[in-house]
Amino acid sequence: MALLTLVLGPVQKLAIWRGWRVQNHIPLFYHRLFRRLVGLKVVVSGQPCRVAPVLFVANHASWLDIPALAGLVRASFVARDDLAGWGVFGMLARLQRTVFIDRERRARAGAHFDQMLARLSAGDNLILFPEGTSNDGNRVLAFKTSLFALAERWRRIHDGAAPLHVQPVSLAYTALDGVPLSRRRRPLVAFYGDMELGPHFWQVLRHGRITVRVHFHPPVTAQAFKTRKTLAAHCRREIAGGLGAALHGLPPAS
Repeated sequence: MALLTLVLGPVQKLAIWRGWRVQNHIPLFYHRLFRRLVGLKVVVSGQPCRVAPVLFVANHASWLDIPALAGLVRASFVARDDLAGWGVFGMLARLQRTVFIDRERRARAGAHFDQMLARLSAGDNLILFPEGTSNDGNRVLAFKTSLFALAERWRRIHDGAAPLHVQPVSLAYTALDGVPLSRRRRPLVAFYGDMELGPHFWQVLRHGRITVRVHFHPPVTAQAFKTRKTLAAHCRREIAGGLGAALHGLPPAS
């Protein structure tokens, strides 16, 4: 993993600096190899929206969500600004062209939304974890609807002329070395609360092959919802249903 990062990291940094289109492909390749190295098996259902720009909205249980999603779609993440200081992980986030937001200083919210709108307007896709934090992987927390103000701003600016597609995505960690993960054992994979990243990373490597089921629910457009709260409620309902079905071994409803 260190060799992979040392080889591709400088290439990606140069690609971003020079504006080369390959900057959108290197993270996809990197995360697919990373998943194989850490033993993360991704089982996909549904189809990711191919009409850019897309705001992918997903539940959040672990740092494993990052390679799981980034190996499937060409997109950048929206994350807390403190992630930038997480050593190697912060460096990888920057190379993924992550949009960092300061959730403690609301005065900067407008600037953050402007940055995200600029990225979407340029045709970039973004991945949002609207729970605002991770959890034990057994449930979906309440969504922070303020994050969906991005869709409202897009609607006001473009007035229906250019659609912003919003696609709910559910992630469920279902098995360890082929054995179904029980509710009690699922937190072995999840990263949340006051866990430390380093020890958890090595714990995941020791456990064996982890299976995560990723389901892409039907995309909608921001213009189809009158308020950010109704859009957030729709996304949470879809994701919670997908998570519940996957954890019970059922096919997704949509």
